Amino acid sequence: MRRTLAAVACLLMTIASAEAQSAGPPASNHVEVLGDFPVVEFRRYTIKPGERVHFAQYFESYFPESFQQLGSIAAGEFLERGHANGFTWIRGYHTIEARGVINAAFYYGPVWREHRTTLNNLIDDSDNVLLLRALTPERSVSVLPAVDPLTEPNGARGIVVAQVFQLDSGAVDAFARLVEPAFARYRGAGAREAGVLVTLDVPNNFPQLPVRTDGPYLVWLGILPDSAALERLTSVVEQSLAPLTASGMMKTA
Repeated sequence: MRRTLAAVACLLMTIASAEAQSAGPPASNHVEVLGDFPVVEFRRYTIKPGERVHFAQYFESYFPESFQQLGSIAAGEFLERGHANGFTWIRGYHTIEARGVINAAFYYGPVWREHRTTLNNLIDDSDNVLLLRALTPERSVSVLPAVDPLTEPNGARGIVVAQVFQLDSGAVDAFARLVEPAFARYRGAGAREAGVLVTLDVPNNFPQLPVRTDGPYLVWLGILPDSAALERLTSVVEQSLAPLTASGMMKTA
């Protein structure tokens, strides 16, 4: 069952970097330059025991800039709390057509050819991937400036939370309406909403990278300042689950 709260701790990310910077014109200008990325891969990897930090360091050193140069974005990389081998990252594309073109350019290109053996040897599983779109344009994942290591020596701080709902076929729109009061309570509890995403129901146009087909899914993303805020949100989430479960729209197996 995939209806529980999944908390992932920040490693390095552009989503939460706004928490460490003022929300003034520079951020808005940067968003305009980068554009929107309404097609999203929500990628959850299982890393081999003891190798997660090594994998994260290697990943951050070589890949986010490569994706951006090709026209996509690594919108966040996270170490999962409560799952010592869990590494989650989010990749965005301007269009579904761009996903096929960019993935082909990257995975058949020189950077991946050079490093794929090292990376693949650190991963136990990389197939737990959701292909998503924003529920509505205003609920897309915001792409904000990365933390500047010269002016922000403590880096990005905070906790990113993902709540993943696996739904019955055809239930996305009705469930999205039903769950909205819960999301409002999350925001009232101090969470900064970072996106609401649902399954993008199109053929996988780069089948070399599998995506899950057991959806549809709805994913809520939020940013919290610290562990105390996470505890408060967890309580609100637990209180909100009963009517969602009673709806019969979530898969239970």
